[in-house]
Amino acid sequence: MDALRKKYRTLKGCLDEARLRIWAAAEARSCPRGGVARVAEITGLSRRTIHRGLMKLSQSGRKGLQLDPQRVRSPGGGRKKLTQSDTELMADLESLVEPLTRGDPQSP
Repeated sequence: MDALRKKYRTLKGCLDEARLRIWAAAEARSCPRGGVARVAEITGLSRRTIHRGLMKLSQSGRKGLQLDPQRVRSPGGGRKKLTQSDTELMADLESLVEPLTRGDPQSP
């Protein structure tokens, strides 16, 4: 398992989330038994993350895994804009800034 630890230390700084998840899943798949638990223990990645990578690998089929170079997360993934959850946010922020001071930080 020292080899796996060395690989992880080498790769963790240069892989994004998606590619690190795929790599961890491939390593877990190559272990004879208990691969997900071993990889999770060594890398500190959650077992759920590794299982998501395994799902992605199993969906790839014969053509191989195709990752979009422009995307790390699935469409719709990630944090939503605060203005979507709080429709009053922009109006509240605008009311904090006096109309006369906008654009001129030197004015009183």
